[in-house]
Amino acid sequence: MKVLLCLGFFLCFYLSSEAKIYTKCELYRLFQETGLSKFRGISAANWICLAYYESKYNTAAITRYWQSSDYGIFQINSKFWCNDGKTPGAVNACHMSCQSLLNDNIYDDIECAKRVARDPNGIRAWVAWRNHCRGKDLSQFTAGC
Repeated sequence: MKVLLCLGFFLCFYLSSEAKIYTKCELYRLFQETGLSKFRGISAANWICLAYYESKYNTAAITRYWQSSDYGIFQINSKFWCNDGKTPGAVNACHMSCQSLLNDNIYDDIECAKRVARDPNGIRAWVAWRNHCRGKDLSQFTAGC
C-alpha cells in the first residue's frame, strides 16, 4: 500500500511539473513567433487577455461542466474541439487529445485556438473574451513586452 501511495505522489508531482503558468510577455513572444498575434486580425493583446481571463495563463487549468470540460491555457472545450474520452457526442475539430492541452508546450494549443478562430464566431467563441476583453483598452496586456 505504501508503494502505491508513493508511486501516486511521484506521478502527481511529475504530471504537475509539466504544467506552467506563463507570463504575459512569454505569451506575447510565443504569439508573435507562431503567428497567433494578428491571426485573422486579432491582436496579441486580445489573445493574452483571453488567456488571462480563461486560465490565468495556467496550462493545467481544467473547468468541468455537466457534459463537457474546458482544458488548458485557452480553455478549449471537449464538446467541440478536443477529445477527453468522456464527453458524449464530441466533435474533436482540432483532432487532438484534451490531455495534450495541459502541458507547458502550448504550440498545439495555439494551433487549436487558430482553428476555433477560423469558425464564424472567431474569438467571440470565448465567453471570457466577450465579457472581459471585447471593446476594452487592452494595452496593459502587452505593456513592457
